[in-house]
Amino acid sequence: EMQDPVRSRPKEIPHNEKLLSLKYESLDYDNSENQLFLEEERRMSHMGFRCLEISRWVICGLIGVFTGLIACFIDIVVEKLAGVKYSVVKKNIEMFTEVGGLSISLLLWVVLNSAFVMVGAIIVTCFEPIAAGSGIPQIKCYLNGVKVPRVVRLKTLVVKVCGVICSVAGGLAVGKEGPMIHSGAVVAAGVSQGRSTSLKKDFKIFEYFRRDTEKRDFVSAGAAAGVSAAFGAPVGGVLFSLEEGASFWNQMLTWRIFFASMISTFTLNLVLSVYHNKTTELSSPGLINFGTFDLECVQYSLYEIPLFICMGAIGGLLGALFNLLNYWLTIFRIRYVHRPCLQVMEAMMVAAVTASVSFAMIYLSNDCKPLKMDNSEEYPLQLFCADGEYNAMATTFFNTPERSVRSLFHNPRGTYNLLTLGFFTLTYFFLACWTYGLMVSAGVFIPSLLIGAAWGRLFALLTVCSAAQLGGIVRMTLSLTVILVEATGNVTYGFPIMLVLMTAKIVGDYFIEGLYDIHIKLQSVPFLHWEAPATSHWLTAREVMSSPVTCFNQLEKVGTIMDFLSNTATNHNGFPVIVQASGEQSGKLCGLILRSQLIVLLKHKVFVERAHSRLHQRKLQLKDFRDAYPRFPPIQSIHVSQDERECMMDLSEFMNPTPYTVPQVCTSTPPPLKGCRGPGDPEGPGTLPHGQAWARRTTPGPDVSSWTRFARSPSARPCRDTAQHVTPARRGSTAQALGSSERSKRGRQNVRPAKAQEDRP
Repeated sequence: EMQDPVRSRPKEIPHNEKLLSLKYESLDYDNSENQLFLEEERRMSHMGFRCLEISRWVICGLIGVFTGLIACFIDIVVEKLAGVKYSVVKKNIEMFTEVGGLSISLLLWVVLNSAFVMVGAIIVTCFEPIAAGSGIPQIKCYLNGVKVPRVVRLKTLVVKVCGVICSVAGGLAVGKEGPMIHSGAVVAAGVSQGRSTSLKKDFKIFEYFRRDTEKRDFVSAGAAAGVSAAFGAPVGGVLFSLEEGASFWNQMLTWRIFFASMISTFTLNLVLSVYHNKTTELSSPGLINFGTFDLECVQYSLYEIPLFICMGAIGGLLGALFNLLNYWLTIFRIRYVHRPCLQVMEAMMVAAVTASVSFAMIYLSNDCKPLKMDNSEEYPLQLFCADGEYNAMATTFFNTPERSVRSLFHNPRGTYNLLTLGFFTLTYFFLACWTYGLMVSAGVFIPSLLIGAAWGRLFALLTVCSAAQLGGIVRMTLSLTVILVEATGNVTYGFPIMLVLMTAKIVGDYFIEGLYDIHIKLQSVPFLHWEAPATSHWLTAREVMSSPVTCFNQLEKVGTIMDFLSNTATNHNGFPVIVQASGEQSGKLCGLILRSQLIVLLKHKVFVERAHSRLHQRKLQLKDFRDAYPRFPPIQSIHVSQDERECMMDLSEFMNPTPYTVPQVCTSTPPPLKGCRGPGDPEGPGTLPHGQAWARRTTPGPDVSSWTRFARSPSARPCRDTAQHVTPARRGSTAQALGSSERSKRGRQNVRPAKAQEDRP
């Protein structure tokens, strides 16, 4: 007797498992096309749709303006605070160099650094921990469909801005460019909603865009505007959103994102130019200004191409080492440095060590160079050098990271000896690795460029080696190429930059993932990757589903709904709605309704006393659901009397009649995953960490042999197992579920929490 090939396979996947955090929900990246939605669309005229499109462009313009203004604020405040700090320390060092007692200068430097960092760490740990780091991993997850708690709150933006100012002014090995991406995303999320839930202020504008599908597109524009403001690279910002973030893409969205990026860099350029009394020059397109490169010095020859490949390999190896060390360090922090007081103390310790190491490197260095006549060095230190000379090591350590990068890029050959460059590269490499992951707002872009520029001077290939080092750490290729070309204005080195970035990614990926992907995994986020694991091709939708399935009838008792929503053991966010009838139609899937919709219905008491009552239940509009978005009240806050529990609720008007489903046996895992993950579909699907996916049926019915395109609708929509019917008597049964929603990839929908969830698509 032949054995069923499906049943003969093992029930558990042999490869390693990973735990997924239960605190993450899924975003609803699919419009619920229920009767309310269709009625509103039907009432809207052609002019109404044109006004909505104009509003989208206006919002993107506002996103660019506000993101640029925030970048200006950060840049100006950092320059002022850092200028005051370095001026005070410089005068103190010069005073004690002659009379002795440089330990006082060291103590002053340590105290100032620690004070700034302490303030930055306290506001992050005590007020908004999600503001720690660059925020890029969290924004990637948000655009991937994961609802990261508090990631786009106004409070997060305030803490992020104040935190990054303190971090950079505190002398840490960080940059302010990475956090700008997070800041732009928060600005976009707030502006597009026309209100502030934190301030309890509603401006009564942009109400149509109060849903995840619209908000997602604006957050993509905000992230791109942040990149544009940071590097003066509007095209690079668009490509960053496409490569690193957005899973949904279309032509109109590309144009709007580019518009937001363009407005962002123009706003920053205009304001900073006015601030520096260079209104007509517009010479500050981004927070980082690499300066003007000599075109005669940026030519390359054919024989240098193998050298570029070698530089890319070195960058990939150093990046892999950086990521591996940071991975081990982050594991240690998760286990032992999890209390706020310890996190603040660690940040202060790193600040003190950074100041001490910098002082020691400057003190021990005898690399003295003639003082330049143009006074291009911002804070030149003489120390034990002769009159008219300055300490070359001080130009790298005794400065903000952005100015240090510019000095390494443009100081003439011979400015630094090999020993100075070697010690700086080694020291700053470990300081940057130690710093990333602290409970402070900080980015890794500029430290990576600084490390690469330092060891790149050994080969006289600064731009190429900077790209190799940064690419080896973050593993970006297309967007990073354009960002560096736009930021440096050096188109000639476009091909070498592409070559080293590709090489660095290939070499680095052989050993370990990119830094952002590592931190996403360490946070146990159910992130959906582009491709399914190679070993998952034999899996079917039936084998990766979760159970039991929780269903509602079209006409359901209020008490039953309250009990299901109050059940803390499941926390499902989407529920299949089935037909309650006799015969073959009984238990057939007819729609899907979300937890958020049910909560709004219960809050407004949309139900009748008994089934088949001639009284009609209260009518709601989409505005009622939009007003509750995005902070829907918890089910515990809704009071339902005992008499009301016996009432009935008609779900047919509010459910989505065409949810995404997938045949339980006929479909292997990779095709649904690719369809759900592919960009361009504005309706997006939901594929869970388990790999559950939905395919949209043209019409609800028993025939599931044909199904249409896949989308990625985290709404509630991934399903676990799809059969033709759900028998009411066995509503908890998995084998007979046609549209169970899930809790996976994109959130806690109709999926039962598991002890460990396999690393499946």
